[in-house]
Amino acid sequence: MTYGAHRPRRTLGAALAVAALAVAATACSGGAEPERDAPAPAAGQQAQGSAGALAAYVEKVRAQRAARALAAKKWGLAATPLDAPAPPVTKPKITTRKGFETDGKGLPPVFTTVPTRQKVVFLTIDDGAEKDPQLLRMMSELHIPYSAFLSNYLVKDDYPYFAKMQKSQEAGVSLHNHTLNHRYLPGLSYSEQKREICGMQDVIQKRFGTRPPLFRPPYGNYNEDTLRAAQSCGVKAVPLWAAEAFPDHMEWREWDRDLHPGDIVLTHFRGKEDWKGSMPDMIRRVMNVITAKGYAVAKLEDYV
Repeated sequence: MTYGAHRPRRTLGAALAVAALAVAATACSGGAEPERDAPAPAAGQQAQGSAGALAAYVEKVRAQRAARALAAKKWGLAATPLDAPAPPVTKPKITTRKGFETDGKGLPPVFTTVPTRQKVVFLTIDDGAEKDPQLLRMMSELHIPYSAFLSNYLVKDDYPYFAKMQKSQEAGVSLHNHTLNHRYLPGLSYSEQKREICGMQDVIQKRFGTRPPLFRPPYGNYNEDTLRAAQSCGVKAVPLWAAEAFPDHMEWREWDRDLHPGDIVLTHFRGKEDWKGSMPDMIRRVMNVITAKGYAVAKLEDYV
């Protein structure tokens, strides 16, 4: 049986509170044991040190927000993207979405939304056909996290572009598996599927230094052999998507045509020859929708 279908397609106060607690904890516990006979700092000195660290942190946050606002204006966004909250200390338990199950037990979960109450969504970009340097600059300047799901037949002519992408943000951009040749997997044998999936695991590890834990089947189509093959070479989870972004519109999986906490948003590495706009045009469209609906973009790997 074949599963899945590819349809055409926060606040400063909270951050400061966390910082204040961290500074206070450091002041109370200390990073190292003091010298045995050294005099303890006076309470006033401790307070001054904590206040100074907090003030420096506040100034850093303000500077980052000012830079992001300027970048939003530069790139033509309707509003500055919202800051994502701190990720959960413990990642949520991911289970297969109802209706997406196979008969196999213990296989990587297939899902379209991450279970969270935080008002965040996750941006993912598939395949690798368009290699637009403007995209790297835009995402870096706006500090928008995203995850790339790559197919080797499209990225092999310019691995350095994706290596640069991987390092283009302070927290890193994660590169994941979208098979070697983007074939319709349910039409292949188990061994053929394993070659497509595990072969791409090997390519990403060799070229980019990591073996990805996430895999997205081409067109969103899979069967039990797909999940078994993926699991055999280190795949932990199979994120699909709840919405898809284009330069001129959005498409939705859910009946209410809206975003929900934890939704995964799909788009593609495409240019003007394939759709009505450039990759920066697409980012403007999807970010304007996400921000207007009160959501921030978070890093998928922090939750999965």
